[in-house]
Amino acid sequence: MYYIKKTLEIAACHSLTLSYPSKCTTMHGHNWIITVYCRARELNADGMVCDFTHIKQDIIGRLDHRNLNEVLPFNPTAENIARWIVDSIPQCYRADVQESTNNTASYIEEEELEMRNF
Repeated sequence: MYYIKKTLEIAACHSLTLSYPSKCTTMHGHNWIITVYCRARELNADGMVCDFTHIKQDIIGRLDHRNLNEVLPFNPTAENIARWIVDSIPQCYRADVQESTNNTASYIEEEELEMRNF
C-alpha cells in the first residue's frame, strides 16, 4: 500500500449555525491548516498515488479566501469540512482540519478504522 500526505494552508471565513449561543455564529475567519491523506494499492500510470498539485488545486481552488458558507452546501464546521474533503478527493481516506492552534477535527473513512483493528 502506498500513502501520501499533503498539508496546506488556506484563509477563509465562516459562521456556524448552532443550537446554542456562541460567538461562532458571527462571521469570522481562520488560517486553516488542512492535511489530506491518500492511499493506493497500485501507483497510477505516472507512478503516483495522486498528484500533490491536484490536491492543492482542489482544496485551495475551492476554499481559499472564500466565505465557506457560500461555497459549501452544509454547516461549515471543521468536522464537516474534513468529511467533505475525504468525499471529494480521489484516493483520500483521511483529512485533518485545523481551524486554530489547539482545535483540529479529523475524518477517517470507516473502512480505514476497521483495517486498524486487525
